[in-house]
Amino acid sequence: MSYAIQWVRSLIFNAQMYVAMLVFGIVYMIPAIISEKGAVAACHGYCRYIRWSAGWIIGLKSEIRGEPPTDEVMVAPKHQSFLDVLMIYGAIPRGKFIFKAILKYAPVVGQFGLRIGCIPVDRGKRGQAIKKMIADVEAGRARAGQLIIYPQGTRIAPGVKAPYKVGTGALYKQLAQPVVPVATNVGVFWPKRGVYRKPGTAVFEFLPRIEPGLEVDAFMKKLEEEIEIACDRLNKEAGFNG
Repeated sequence: MSYAIQWVRSLIFNAQMYVAMLVFGIVYMIPAIISEKGAVAACHGYCRYIRWSAGWIIGLKSEIRGEPPTDEVMVAPKHQSFLDVLMIYGAIPRGKFIFKAILKYAPVVGQFGLRIGCIPVDRGKRGQAIKKMIADVEAGRARAGQLIIYPQGTRIAPGVKAPYKVGTGALYKQLAQPVVPVATNVGVFWPKRGVYRKPGTAVFEFLPRIEPGLEVDAFMKKLEEEIEIACDRLNKEAGFNG
């Protein structure tokens, strides 16, 4: 398949992805207002739709490996594209993200995110931001689910090294919950920027959980090593050698 044809298919996919988001938001508006379960059903339905449409429109299949958690844990994934947000949420029963506070004003995403229990966090001075994040998470603990936090805080392209932020370690210590790392190679097919999406199979691998009890420094080192080693392996599997 030529680059031009795949680019057009990618453009069509990207456009319909946002149209579908609006449609799901309208269809599930009343159920989401009535019950939090309605919002969760909407988000899971949208995740399934995008996974399905990516497969036949742009030829991007997806595979879940490992054991997605169903109990009260933290989930710490590698963040490479919007698709990993959807795939990880769709694989677990009651995910709730820690996300940038600005996103709560985004149409559909913000309203449904808050309804399913996502926790907006303001970026600011490191110490103040961490304290506020911990307080907000503690306030939201009554809502059952798996807390999802991206340890690097933003999308990182395959092969690019970026620091893991200590906020994940602070939550690990404060909540005393197991942490499930997640590795992926989706960035090989779905880059951080641009329209073009490559065909192939994106893998999302839930790694063995890290039990509570480690010191923060030891935890952060273990988390980074396990995710990065697994991502390098998955990237090579996808043909990336950068």
